[in-house]
Amino acid sequence: MIRKTLAAALFASAAMLAPLAAQAQEDQTFNAKQTDAVRKIVRDYLMEHPEVIGEAIEALREKMKAQAESDAKKSIEARKDEIFAAADDPVAGNAKGDVAVVEFFDYNCPYCKVVLDPMMEAAKADGKVKVIFKEMPILSEESLTAARVALAARKQGKYEEVHRAFMKFRGKLDDKAIFRLAGEAGANVEQIKKEMMAPEIEKQIRKNVDLAHALDISSTPSFVVADKDGKAARIIAGAVEGQVFRQLFDITRKGGRLGGN
Repeated sequence: MIRKTLAAALFASAAMLAPLAAQAQEDQTFNAKQTDAVRKIVRDYLMEHPEVIGEAIEALREKMKAQAESDAKKSIEARKDEIFAAADDPVAGNAKGDVAVVEFFDYNCPYCKVVLDPMMEAAKADGKVKVIFKEMPILSEESLTAARVALAARKQGKYEEVHRAFMKFRGKLDDKAIFRLAGEAGANVEQIKKEMMAPEIEKQIRKNVDLAHALDISSTPSFVVADKDGKAARIIAGAVEGQVFRQLFDITRKGGRLGGN
């Protein structure tokens, strides 16, 4: 932690010194002695007022956060049809809802398991939220198998049952547990085994992973929340509590603004 803080402080200091150094090089009236004097003034000021470094770091963080949010909105706008309207995505909640929650997840992700009930309960309580599931199996080969099985089960109308069974399982899913749970959820396992390697399923999973990369999503669970037109969109990473989901729904309906301002 100390090393990170020092590194950040040095970075911030360098950021403040850089314009002065550049100006000294461009302005021929600044000779080497004068440039050294300017640097000493800046150094002495920072030594006397070290809190300035913290302020600079915080300002840099806020600037980077704002830039990241702006970049995310542009990426979402450019690919909103893939995110919110892909015909092959499993959907729960209100398919005609005015708010959409898109989840990128992995069946062996413990935080994905924790967030399932809060997300679905918040969507159900709201009544006007569309939940879109995007398989993103990045943690293991078994995760990939589980994703293929769940998407094959969708052809039997059993996706939500299999999805919930996998998410409710505690521990790492292996092949034996995957097929057992799918069968217990009511899916025809023999049919799944015949269809799970279908090219369209492979293509769908690859498309989800590629989309996640395009949105700079690299961990699960991650969510894209927006209105039905893909506006007021934001990306949220990590487990989210039910109350936070409800607040997000409200904020999204207000155009992404807190308090409707």
